[in-house]
Amino acid sequence: MPALRELMSMDLISVPPTATVAEAAQVMSLQHVGAALVVDGGDLVGIFTERDIVRALAAEHDAATHDVQEWMTKDPVTLDADVSAQETLALMLAKGFRHVPVTEAGQLVGIVSMRDLTIR
Repeated sequence: MPALRELMSMDLISVPPTATVAEAAQVMSLQHVGAALVVDGGDLVGIFTERDIVRALAAEHDAATHDVQEWMTKDPVTLDADVSAQETLALMLAKGFRHVPVTEAGQLVGIVSMRDLTIR
């Protein structure tokens, strides 16, 4: 199986931790993605997904006033760009992830989704 570098999206969609749930949802919708990386000062601090939007709305929180940092997954698991798609898929299935940030030499370089792994 190919390495993540061959499958990942290098178009990194990010929001700051202080973005509201509504702002992040709008960015994700406009970019047609299911997850946004939460970046603070150049550092990956979280990942915010469609599931987080659903959780926030189900808890009857106002999406216009609640910050992404309240709902994001903090310090998400990342994988190196050289990890195989097979290893990644096994991890995603075991942990229930649909998106995983990808790094190279400690730097954020992409994101891979379950869709990326199953379509290609």
